[in-house]
Amino acid sequence: MTRTKVVCVSHKEDADGIGAASLVRQAFGGETKLVDYPGLMTELEQLKNNDSLKTLYICDLGLSKTNQDQFVELLTALRKKRVSITYIDHHDLDESVKKKIKSLKVKLIHNVNECTTVQVYDAFKKKMTDHSAFVAACSAITDYMEDRPLGSKLLQKFDRQFALLEATVLTFTIVSHQKDGEYLLYLVDELSESKYPHDIPNAFEFARLQAEKISGVIQKVKDHMKTMKNLAYMEVTDSGASMVVNFVLGMSGKNVGVSYKLREDHGIYAVSVRGSRSSKFHLGRIVNALATELGGSGGGHDKACGAVIPKEKINSFLKKFNSKLA
Repeated sequence: MTRTKVVCVSHKEDADGIGAASLVRQAFGGETKLVDYPGLMTELEQLKNNDSLKTLYICDLGLSKTNQDQFVELLTALRKKRVSITYIDHHDLDESVKKKIKSLKVKLIHNVNECTTVQVYDAFKKKMTDHSAFVAACSAITDYMEDRPLGSKLLQKFDRQFALLEATVLTFTIVSHQKDGEYLLYLVDELSESKYPHDIPNAFEFARLQAEKISGVIQKVKDHMKTMKNLAYMEVTDSGASMVVNFVLGMSGKNVGVSYKLREDHGIYAVSVRGSRSSKFHLGRIVNALATELGGSGGGHDKACGAVIPKEKINSFLKKFNSKLA
């Protein structure tokens, strides 16, 4: 069988993952698979058995101590089948894992100082348009990386207020459709065809509804947030943890905010962590090690990261995390 298939596996939960997937689609065509962090290995296991796969792009899906060895094993299996692989990411990555990935002759594009979509644009800009640069600039905004060298240069090409509006509409639309995988793939298609977020039917209405949800969270955070010496935390029941965590951080006056939501079907808590500009710690590295110790997984950036923690270990996670921030 002749291998012809091009697949991009990208992060489904934010504009950086959706934006990266849309630029890969624009440049190389092919099929898009959108996953959350826990879903990455399952998707790669399935692709390992796809005999038509020729080229694979993996975007905005960071690794943790829990899954990095499995990731390398799956890439090894895919490379043995002569699949061409490009891994593009901006999350913290262990140096030993980097070496293993490169030794497989996988193209690794990795810079913790730029969001993934900006790196996709920079790597393949000869195949890109001005609209591609705009998608990358919006992704940099939503990942709080618009002040980085490449991201800021892209943002300067466009009216800042327009970019902020479009980035927010895109983000709120993505967040409000996390349970609708077909719609998220539709967003990738629309962006790859040079549509702006405001061109997408009902996007402003989706953003308005999401804004209503967010405004309703503020009072709940005031009423239910709790604090320890070095962090503030809150359990979330009727919204996403990532939506709440910035309010926990901002209202608490602490340098670290934590929110977490129970996923009863999996017996775990999905945890979001944010740090203030004053935080001196690399939170992603701390969370990676601590989550692994407790039988979960996690990691991310110095000021923004997440984790999956076994249900019965959440209190232990909070106490241990607080002590490590002393």
